[in-house]
Amino acid sequence: MADLDGDVETDESSLEEESIPADEVGEEEPDITEEEKSAVGEQEEKKDRISKELAAIRKRRTSTDGRRFPAATEDYVLLMGLGYGGLYLLLLLGLSSGAFGDEMSKSTWFDSSMSETFFDISEEVCEDRSKTPWVHVYVDNNALDVKMRAYNLPDGVPMTEWVLSDADGVEVSNGSVLKEYTFFNFGAESAGEYKINIEIRVYNDSGLDYKIASVDNTTNLTPEFTLPDSLDLTIASEENTMAFLPWVDAEVKKAGELVDDGPRPCWNAQDLGNWGWVLMGAELGGGRETAMLTGGAAGVPAWYMAFVSLSLSAISLLILYPIMYKVYHRDSDDMLSHDHIERLTRDTIRTSAEELELVIDWDLFGFKERDLSIDIMVPYENTSATMLPSADVRAEILHKLLEEFTLFSVFKPVQMTARAVGATASIDFDTGIGVGVDDMGERDVVESGQGAGHVVSDYSTFFRDLHILSRVEDDVRDILNDYFMSRSDVELLMATVVSDEERLSVSVIYKPTMKLAILRFKTKADLIEDELKAELNDNLAEILGERKLYIRTRNNLEKFSKKAGAGRVERTSSDPDRIAAVARQGGIAGRMLQTKLFGDILSTVEYTANEKRDFINRWGFWGLIVFVWIPFMASGVLVGAMLGLLSRMKFIRVLLACLFGGTVASITWAYTAEGIVTIMHKYKLELMIPIAIIAFVGMAVLHMRSTKARRQAELFEDEMFNVFHENIEEKYGITD
Repeated sequence: MADLDGDVETDESSLEEESIPADEVGEEEPDITEEEKSAVGEQEEKKDRISKELAAIRKRRTSTDGRRFPAATEDYVLLMGLGYGGLYLLLLLGLSSGAFGDEMSKSTWFDSSMSETFFDISEEVCEDRSKTPWVHVYVDNNALDVKMRAYNLPDGVPMTEWVLSDADGVEVSNGSVLKEYTFFNFGAESAGEYKINIEIRVYNDSGLDYKIASVDNTTNLTPEFTLPDSLDLTIASEENTMAFLPWVDAEVKKAGELVDDGPRPCWNAQDLGNWGWVLMGAELGGGRETAMLTGGAAGVPAWYMAFVSLSLSAISLLILYPIMYKVYHRDSDDMLSHDHIERLTRDTIRTSAEELELVIDWDLFGFKERDLSIDIMVPYENTSATMLPSADVRAEILHKLLEEFTLFSVFKPVQMTARAVGATASIDFDTGIGVGVDDMGERDVVESGQGAGHVVSDYSTFFRDLHILSRVEDDVRDILNDYFMSRSDVELLMATVVSDEERLSVSVIYKPTMKLAILRFKTKADLIEDELKAELNDNLAEILGERKLYIRTRNNLEKFSKKAGAGRVERTSSDPDRIAAVARQGGIAGRMLQTKLFGDILSTVEYTANEKRDFINRWGFWGLIVFVWIPFMASGVLVGAMLGLLSRMKFIRVLLACLFGGTVASITWAYTAEGIVTIMHKYKLELMIPIAIIAFVGMAVLHMRSTKARRQAELFEDEMFNVFHENIEEKYGITD
């Protein structure tokens, strides 16, 4: 019995061994080590911690603290900037246009008052000649002329007479003209010292029986007013000391220089107002250096050049820095780490995929956060309820993600690539190819425009071709036809209907019919979608039964930025499909910063600040002052303010550092420009002044363009993009 039992046990064990499938032999569950279990547990704990932190941040971001504008320090700084900017522009406009009155326009009070202070580095106080007759004499060495003009003369007929004498008092040349201005050429005179005697006479012809028409008519007349003036002229003839330079003429040059020991005349208010606009344009176009050289060459007072430059820096800093601070600054508790952003991205894409009936291939999913952007690669498989082309899948997912980024104040550009994989990758939802539509050759195809589809003028033919699989689809045909025929503002371009036992899926592409529809058409696709869904549900309630209704509508003219809910979109010219979208910023300030003009400026400033961040991180407050002060490209107050933001410096410290650095820079350039121009005159380098101005403008433009090009190249780098497509090709055998 014992043997029998033993045999039976042996047979049963043999049978058990034979019953094991061949492909399962040896596939025992692997033993999980304690270290692996611990690692899995830590990973799950980390996920839970990140989820809790995101939930806490979301709660703080969605709760309102009841603060009104203005409340914080930056709000008052912004108001101060707006106020000063308005007063400054009003002052310039009033002075240059003469709106403050003729007396104010001709007044030299501004320059005269400043000339008496330490702000004017001239040895003498400027002379107020606004109500005194005087003669302005200067040398034009390009034409070898001495030019003169009289100002503030009494009413009458003016005559100007001049005499040029050599060092011995011998008259060399003379002339007279019946005008208040004239000139003479000294090109024929030899080098040496000369004296110019000028006399301005004014005659009254009201009691004469003839009109004073020439100098000869004044021979026997006594002038009612006489203004004499005398100046020393030095004529030099020498070879240019900079003749070794290729752009400097080596020929012997003659030049004249006036020796006038008197004080400079004060500038009147209108001239200062006009030059205020000129200096502003020069600084905006070519930087502070260009503005100072331009003003210095024209003899603009140094204090006024410093005032214009400092005002421009202060206005831009006091207005734009608080706006940047409100948009970019976040308390340390509300800042998202790399793990937070990746978790938020994955959760949002997972939720969006469920809503769109997509299946994400998480093995090939890619996420990378860089200093410049967030790159996301989304491989997905379509289902019977998807009904969306890849471009719209990307727009739908990106819309949800950017909404989350707006809430959490993540304003980095987001590059998302969505690509269909698997068996349904070849389906074209724009045309219906691959979802049951046949006889496509008989339709007229639109070959241009976003989401090109089939323009149908005969809807009966169109819907006959629209894969008629059941009575439900016939009824959908009639409902869609009636809906679009009842509307005059939209036209149906294409519709695709897919029906099975569980669902009815409808995809509709339409376009507005009005002119300039991209600007004027305000009806949202969601509204048309809701109206169509209501029509279909009301009319197909009995036929639908337990089947679910899925409907998608798309405006063929709607821009990608609007579909994706992006505040700003950047593209690369080399590949139109590569798009970087930035989350929409709220408020007037946010919308202003996301316009084309300010968006490009801000992105370039941010990129430049990122390049210089190590310097500020090392040297802090004093390093920021030096950075703004030193005159090299891209070191202005706005770049300095962005550097302070990136370095997490306090608002007031950044503001003070940039204001101090900008003030010192404006004063330094304003008070050295006159010296630079004087040196150029001394060494006969007058031609270098306009060349230097043009060079500074050109360098500024080239620097901005090169910075923008470098940023674009770095933003749209191809490494992750190429790896993503290579992985898809390796796994699914699908090529672009």
